[in-house]
Amino acid sequence: MSKFGLAVAATIGLAAISGASAETGITATEIKIGQTMPYSGPASAYGAAGRTETSYYNRLNAKGGLNGRKINFLSYDDAYSPPKTVEQTRKLVEQDEIFANFGSLGTATNTAIHKYMNQKKVPHLFLSTGADKWNDPKNFPYTMALYPSYTMEGRVAAKYVLKERPNGKIAILSQNDDAGRDYVRGFKEGLGDKVSMIVKEVTYETSDPTVDSQMVALRSSGADIFFNMTTPKFAAQAIRKAAELNWKPLHYIVAVASSIKTVLQPAGVENAVGLVTAISSKIPADPRWDNDKDVQEYMAFMKEWNNNADPNDGSNTTGYNSAWLTEYVLRKCGDNLTRENLMKVVSNLKDVQLPLALPGVTLSSTPDNFSLFDKLQISRFDGKTWEPVGAVIEAGAQKQAAR
Repeated sequence: MSKFGLAVAATIGLAAISGASAETGITATEIKIGQTMPYSGPASAYGAAGRTETSYYNRLNAKGGLNGRKINFLSYDDAYSPPKTVEQTRKLVEQDEIFANFGSLGTATNTAIHKYMNQKKVPHLFLSTGADKWNDPKNFPYTMALYPSYTMEGRVAAKYVLKERPNGKIAILSQNDDAGRDYVRGFKEGLGDKVSMIVKEVTYETSDPTVDSQMVALRSSGADIFFNMTTPKFAAQAIRKAAELNWKPLHYIVAVASSIKTVLQPAGVENAVGLVTAISSKIPADPRWDNDKDVQEYMAFMKEWNNNADPNDGSNTTGYNSAWLTEYVLRKCGDNLTRENLMKVVSNLKDVQLPLALPGVTLSSTPDNFSLFDKLQISRFDGKTWEPVGAVIEAGAQKQAAR
């Protein structure tokens, strides 16, 4: 088995803490946590996040761990397959007896264990997915995502559109699934009584070979604003097709499809100049962060502990932020390492600044609101990088989806 699918344990000696804990996954010298991650299968590229988290905990343990306790991190491959996620998660909970699950990736995969984790009362935290369903503390009090919610990003995009082109005509392309519906719902919430600006909406299926026909229909609508909710493959197609059709609307592309390497470069950077998106994290390769202390520390960490990985890959920055936040909340627990206290800590965060988050983009939570992000930075692609546009935008209050 890959070393990343096994427990991470430091080899250094650690000071024992007197008194044993009765909490599952906690001993005088260890905190056992786990996750599932797609190290194989169709989404294996995202497995980079798990490898970065593994390396982060290795470094933490080498420095002495948390208050004398080492982190025993179990990261298992689920191949991005919900049945496999269930199998591996049951192993983590029932055989390995983890204290908490941190950073598991994927909407469908986490959905498969959503009820189970809450029935077992095992913290299911900092998920790498932006679906709205994770913000439901009343019915699922043990689940919280780290990724900005799709509806929240939709509201931010709408605020920007209303400011830039209050009398424009909007065309929408979205994926016909929960993620697409969340994005579009948030966008419409943000438009409010200006929702009539939308003149055309079309969807696509993930099984479609291209979105060319959808782009032709959108182009013919006369819209001068394009809200593009696509995933990377289709985003690149849409950008290329817009250029081919000589359609030059204010083109907003959602954050999950904003990768320069996997979307904009395949689409042709000349076709992508002028695109706008909303981002939450610093891009390490951007020269503006050359003297940023947190970026410098991240780059040094990657060089020493994860040197085969691309530090500018969004999966690596996400993994780093996730592991950093996990360390942060565990430290906040002190020696009161119970699941109850952990949930108290994570549900009362206030303006936490992640090391790779943009200035002004902070995390907060309350017992009634588990959506950590409420601000994003609109940015425009200048041919080389995403250039910030104006100040960060607050999303505003979210309307709760019907449960």
